[in-house]
Amino acid sequence: MDEDLTEEQQMLLDASTRFIEEACPLTAVRDGAYADPGFAAAYRRQAGELGWFSFVVPEEQGGGSVSGNGAVDAALVAYRRGRLLQPGPFTGTNVVAAALAEAGSDEHRGQVVPALIAGEASASWAYGAAPGLPARVGAISAVSTAGGWRLAGRAIFVEDPGPDGWLLVTATTEDGLAQFLLPVGEAAVEVVPLESLDLSRRFVEVRFDGGSVPATALVGRPGAIDDLVARQVALAATLTVAETVGAMAHEFEMTVQYAKDRIAFGRPIGSFQAIKHVLADTSLNLEMGKALALAAARPAGEGDPYAGQAASIAKAFVGDTGIDLAQNCFQVFGGIGYTWEHDQHLYLRRISTDAAFHGDPSWHREHLCQLAGI
Repeated sequence: MDEDLTEEQQMLLDASTRFIEEACPLTAVRDGAYADPGFAAAYRRQAGELGWFSFVVPEEQGGGSVSGNGAVDAALVAYRRGRLLQPGPFTGTNVVAAALAEAGSDEHRGQVVPALIAGEASASWAYGAAPGLPARVGAISAVSTAGGWRLAGRAIFVEDPGPDGWLLVTATTEDGLAQFLLPVGEAAVEVVPLESLDLSRRFVEVRFDGGSVPATALVGRPGAIDDLVARQVALAATLTVAETVGAMAHEFEMTVQYAKDRIAFGRPIGSFQAIKHVLADTSLNLEMGKALALAAARPAGEGDPYAGQAASIAKAFVGDTGIDLAQNCFQVFGGIGYTWEHDQHLYLRRISTDAAFHGDPSWHREHLCQLAGI
C-alpha cells in the first residue's frame, strides 16, 4: 500500500514511523500508556506537528496534504499506525475536523479545528447503533427548544476522545439529520467507559438523557446534511480499512518470519505444503486489501460521488478477510500464538474490532444495495 509514493509522502511516512517507534512502540501499547492523560496529550501534539490531523482540512483553514489528496495521505498514515496498533481516535479526529471545516460555524472553524489540527484536542464521532444512513441513526433524537436543543438516546462503540476531547453527535430531528459538536465535559453528555476486546484502544458509550445543548453547538442545517454524513461514513470507513490493512500486513510478516524460523522434523515449517498453501492464500487476501484501501482513499479525497461505494466495498471485504488472516496466522503460530505474552492476540483483537467499527461487513453490503437501489 505504501510502495508507490511521492518523495513528500515518503518523507511523511518515514517521520511518522520514527515517531511511532519512539513514542509508542508495542511495549507501550501493551502497557496501556495512552491511558495516562499526560502521555496522550504529548502523543497527540507530536502527531499534530507531523500533520496527522490536517490532511482533510482545506489549506485556507490551516490544513493541507502533501500529495494533493488528503484522504490518501491520511490513509497512508493510518496504514503505518495499524502496523504497530497505535492508540487514540485518529480516524475520529480527522472525520470531525473535515466535517467542521465544511459545515461548522465560524467559532468551530476558528477555535476547534485549529486545536484538532495541532493535536491540542482529539475528537470522535458519536452516532446511533450503526453509522451513516438516516434509517440507522435513530438511536439519538434531537428536539428544538427555545434556547437550543434537547438530546435523548445513546451512542455505543464510540472511541474515547479523552477528558478534553470533542464529540460530533449525529441525531434525528423532525426535519431530518442534525449534528452537534459538544465537549466531553458538556453537562448534557454522560460518558461511560466500556470494556473492549481491543486492548490497544479505549471505547465509551455516550448517553443523552434529555439534557439541553446550546444552539451554537449545531453543525450545518438540520435536514440538509445527508451528503455530509455520507462523506463522513466514507472517510471513517476508508481510514479504518487502512489501519486494519496495516495490522494485517504486520501480522502476516510476523507469521512468515516465524514459518521460516520454526523448525519441525528438521525443516522450517514454512517448507511444508499445508503451510505454504495457507500463507499463499492469506497473502492474496492481504494484497487485495491493500489495493482496495487505496481504491477507497483516492475517490474519498477527490470528492468523487462514488466514494461511498468504494469505501463500503473495501470495508466489507477487509472486514471479512482480515479476521480470516488473523485466524490463519494463529494456525501457523500454533500454541505460542495463544499466549498472553505473544503479540499475536493484540492483532487479532484490533482486526476483529475494526471489522465492526464504523459498520461491519453485513452493514456495508446492505449499504451498497441501498445505494444501488436494490
